[in-house]
Amino acid sequence: MAAGGLVESGLVRFENVSFRYKAGPPVLQDMTFHLQPGSFHFVLGASGAGKSSLLQLMYLWQRPSEGRISLFGRDVAQLTRHDKAVMRRRIGVVFQDFRLLDHLSAQENVALPLRVAGRHSAALESHVQELLAWVGLGDYLDALPPTLSGSQQQRVAIARAVIARPSLLLADEPTGNVDDRIALRLLYLFEELNKMGTTVVIATHNENLIERFGHPTIRLTGGDRMTPAVAHPPAGSRA
Repeated sequence: MAAGGLVESGLVRFENVSFRYKAGPPVLQDMTFHLQPGSFHFVLGASGAGKSSLLQLMYLWQRPSEGRISLFGRDVAQLTRHDKAVMRRRIGVVFQDFRLLDHLSAQENVALPLRVAGRHSAALESHVQELLAWVGLGDYLDALPPTLSGSQQQRVAIARAVIARPSLLLADEPTGNVDDRIALRLLYLFEELNKMGTTVVIATHNENLIERFGHPTIRLTGGDRMTPAVAHPPAGSRA
């Protein structure tokens, strides 16, 4: 390891990482993989395979039980609480509980990451409205989250995650509550963000989407031992 907690290049690096909740059995075990800047990966696995736990480790919500994780070239074990807060500002995240603020409208929720970063302008409002229209919520700009369906809340959360063009986007089953038309539109949105340089990691159990878009896959397989198998896209696919 280099001085100052710096590690080898690679935006996300897991080295022999295992994770368990308290004294329970391993959820993830002995995982080693590296994700390069600007890559796009799916995480595939059945319910309970550890997809959500893997994303929580990447977002620094959980600490590994064993092994080493580095993000943006830094060993996360060396980060202070302030360092972690700063690093999270570079990460867009969509988890299944959405975490919207009920007292803010849809467009206020989406604009929140930009306002926290100190960006205030008329262009900001236009950008937020355009993004909400893209995810099919152009008529719900002023709606409060409790008045929205689960699918609509999910799309607000996705718009909020991508609005600031994060360096790393983590999405846990982002198409799980939407129809096929909206699912495709969301995946195209993630691909456009990826083309602008964002590293994208999407957890899903939808193998049809994975086959359609052809990006490499980290596959979490059954049993107590969860190990990644990175499958590269076939020749001629849309990687």
